[in-house]
Amino acid sequence: MKKVLFSVLALVACCTTVCAQSIIDADDQRKPNEFYQKGIVVGKKAMPYPAVRESDVIWECVVWRSIDLREKFNQFFYFPVDEDKNTQGRTNLVNLIVHGVENGEIPAYEDDDFKKELDPAEAMKFLIGNDVSYEDVATDEDGNVLYDEDGVEIMTMQNKTRTFNKESANKILLQERWYIDKQDSRQKVRIVGLAFMYMKEMGDTKESLRDVYTESFWIPMDDMRVRQLLVNANAYDENNDVVERSYDDIFIQRYFDSYITRQSNVQNRALSEYLTGEDAILQSQAIEDYIFDLESDMWEY
Repeated sequence: MKKVLFSVLALVACCTTVCAQSIIDADDQRKPNEFYQKGIVVGKKAMPYPAVRESDVIWECVVWRSIDLREKFNQFFYFPVDEDKNTQGRTNLVNLIVHGVENGEIPAYEDDDFKKELDPAEAMKFLIGNDVSYEDVATDEDGNVLYDEDGVEIMTMQNKTRTFNKESANKILLQERWYIDKQDSRQKVRIVGLAFMYMKEMGDTKESLRDVYTESFWIPMDDMRVRQLLVNANAYDENNDVVERSYDDIFIQRYFDSYITRQSNVQNRALSEYLTGEDAILQSQAIEDYIFDLESDMWEY
């Protein structure tokens, strides 16, 4: 028995030495800012949504909601803003979508009706907009105003190129379809589309130029090309850096804070068109409560 035990211990010690030696002698392929080599998941694919039959949907409600990226809970959508500095391999959601549309990887539509699809050039023009020309006083290289012989300010046409300020894109719009499936009598939700809101310079004269919130193109969230792009982009987890949770996981798990801005109605109006302030907040919460209570109210105990 002692011989057997000694042989086992010797074998374990030998294996430990070999393993330690192989680790020490292994080629170090790590990055300078990593103390262990991270594995790469090859062929990561989004799982298609289950098919839904029209005859199984016995109730449906379309809502639009807003996600404010300035809220602390939602800031993992917004950062990192600078793609070239301290990103730790991450990208924020707006940059991910813009690059995907610009490179033709994902489709973009003009509005949330999803009728007119935009090609990449149209989508980028839709995002940036046209240049502005306006009359203004002429200045020299140092910014000094130029005058004519009579001491009158010289006027000249100024051209200003509109550019997309990615840092101003701090809101996300979602279109959702809530429905009840009679096969299991459960209430479910499907995110149909996504757009983001950004500050865009509007106006045709210098005096009228101002930054206003503008809606971007819309992305079909049930398109597998969009799902594939989202599933391969990881978002930051403030509780554990090693967690790899994709943007696709976040939307499926509904890991975000938001509020309803519009519900399908006969006049097709948003809440902001007929309510303001506290009244709009209360109506938004009332719609949330209606959707939440609907499933439980179907049951009798």
